[in-house]
Amino acid sequence: MKAYVFPGQGSQAVGMGKELYETNQQANELFEQANHILGWRITDVMFEGTKEDLTQTKVTQPAVFLECFVRAKIAGTAFQPDAVAGHSLGEFTALAAAGALSFEEALQLVSQRAFAMQKACEKTDSTMAAVLGMEDAAVEDICKSITNEIVVPANYNSPGQLVISGTKKGIELAAEKLTAAGAKRVLVLAVGGAFHSPLMQPAQDELEQAIKAAQFSTPVCPVYQNVHAKPVSDPEEIRQNLVAQLTAPVRWTQTIENMIADGVDLITEVGNSAVLRGMIRKINPEVATEGL
Repeated sequence: MKAYVFPGQGSQAVGMGKELYETNQQANELFEQANHILGWRITDVMFEGTKEDLTQTKVTQPAVFLECFVRAKIAGTAFQPDAVAGHSLGEFTALAAAGALSFEEALQLVSQRAFAMQKACEKTDSTMAAVLGMEDAAVEDICKSITNEIVVPANYNSPGQLVISGTKKGIELAAEKLTAAGAKRVLVLAVGGAFHSPLMQPAQDELEQAIKAAQFSTPVCPVYQNVHAKPVSDPEEIRQNLVAQLTAPVRWTQTIENMIADGVDLITEVGNSAVLRGMIRKINPEVATEGL
């Protein structure tokens, strides 16, 4: 069985998609369609913008979605997944690639999500940090022990790598406790705010209406969703999980483990980076991986 996985924010790179745009007619048309849907030329930023331009949330999310979706689409009949999944933002790409959402609706939702998250980030001084070299349960316990600030597990990326999310003060307190408890490293990330935490509730409330209004279809294969790491094909359940995703943790370790347990033996990462393949090798070094 073959699964395709799609990366999220952080996998962007200057010049992303440019070669596809210049060498493939179908890709060119999809990129231009995206410019029209968004009402501004995102391709100008992707192809010629600076690293700083590309790291703005309102740019990064639709750019990563677009580049990955185009790669899957131009693969044609070579793209025949038995399962798909996406890391955070990548879940929208996975859903579009598997036919659960149209290209236009998915891109619009991703753009709305980016703006809503940006606004939520501006409400509270918040951030995220990667905790390396500690058991998940120990990280969870330390997060729970901090009661006067918000700090929660956000991304279960691989064994020994769990990203926490919360107020800046909460992250500082957690970092002190985690280091004292034996964490190999606590690395504060260069992100705009506390993604996948209760601080994203305003963004979730805003995006919920757009997700409810969108047309979802049954995907061509099961989609392993972030909130519970289980395969879903029912459009209504997909919709509900997508709403919950903004404030819930990304259970990536569990997603890959469940895929493999369900018979997946080859996982293809779609996009210009190998970040997910690195995580997958740490989760299960025996499963075959490749890039698209």
